Amino acid sequence: MPTGRERVMTDAAARGVEVRIVERPPASSLQEAATLLGLEPADIVKTLVVKRHEGDYLFALVPGGRKISWAKLRALVGVNKLRLPEASLALNATGYERGTITPFGSTTAWPVYADTMVAGRRVAMGAGEHGYSAFVDGDELIAAFDATVADITDPE
Repeated sequence: MPTGRERVMTDAAARGVEVRIVERPPASSLQEAATLLGLEPADIVKTLVVKRHEGDYLFALVPGGRKISWAKLRALVGVNKLRLPEASLALNATGYERGTITPFGSTTAWPVYADTMVAGRRVAMGAGEHGYSAFVDGDELIAAFDATVADITDPE
């Protein structure tokens, strides 16, 4: 069974996307994590698994310092109800534990919705394993997953 990092790299290569995985030192805050990685907080992108209905999910790419705007995302997806699933359901849906989730190498290829702030910048995101970050060009990430790009977040 390949490791999470191996799944990320294999999928990225198959999609023609250059990903660099680096060891991520422990950090107690978003600002500290950004400083350790040489980034701005908004350059750290969380991949959130969002449950649409039983057995159906999507990925939301959320820049650091921001949170999902549920109203905006519901309107975009065209549903009345969305929610974050329990950790066990997110693991079952992606093969990744919370804190490591990325669309790259997910066991199921769920649709990807990216906040507009992901575009036009190099970002760090989950790398499939705790203690690592994957660096990727935001535009390549969006193109690789044919992501829907929209304003889906609000400031935290």
